[in-house]
Amino acid sequence: MAEAIITFKNVSKTYILYKNDQERFRALFFNPRNPKTNKALNNVSFEIHRGESVGIVGDNGAGKSTLLKMITGVAFPDEGEIIVNGKVAALLELTAGFSMEMTGRENIYLKGYILGLEDAYIKEIEEKIIAFAELGDYIDQPVRTYSSGMKMRLGFAINVNIEPDVLVVDEALSVGDASFKRKCKDKIKDIISAGTTVLYVSHNADSVREICPRSIYLRKGTVIYDGTTEDTLKVYQDYKESQKKKKK
Repeated sequence: MAEAIITFKNVSKTYILYKNDQERFRALFFNPRNPKTNKALNNVSFEIHRGESVGIVGDNGAGKSTLLKMITGVAFPDEGEIIVNGKVAALLELTAGFSMEMTGRENIYLKGYILGLEDAYIKEIEEKIIAFAELGDYIDQPVRTYSSGMKMRLGFAINVNIEPDVLVVDEALSVGDASFKRKCKDKIKDIISAGTTVLYVSHNADSVREICPRSIYLRKGTVIYDGTTEDTLKVYQDYKESQKKKKK
């Protein structure tokens, strides 16, 4: 078995739910009394080994996004330990970190600096990113002139071409037309073949099957099942069917 590249040890995360922005601001100075809370993750433990591609499945509110944010260093646990051994690229908010006044080409460098890349390396992969994004002459226009789809294409192109150790994908394959979506999926498969570890969140069962041999099923912040994708999806679907019958 390859070494563990991501380890979660008894990880829990609770968010305080605020009624409005005023209440959230007040909480900066005074501890709220009897606050309403949401336990996004509850004593979660697992290991993902180098080179694995693992699906994360579950309903909205299951804790999937919180888990991915912790792997990318955007959120932190209240309890437990997270170990990530390698450079992480995230296809979560693809346009985060872009400067709207800078050109697409300039934003490649900006995003590269944010990811901690050196000038020489960014220059080396610049043309690969531009070719993948298929933006033509728009690459030298301000990003504020881009459609939302063009921004997402550029964000995707940057993240998949920096040769990460871990690639985190959250429903990011809804980028562009059908041929570009196919290109994105093929690129992720190439990345997996090259030995990159991939975490993939999607509500599309066929897409998870196509990319991930193993999947983890989260429900209300708890790991319900961790195994082959077929077995995990069966457990997930059986639960959904049982919930439908209860509502009838």
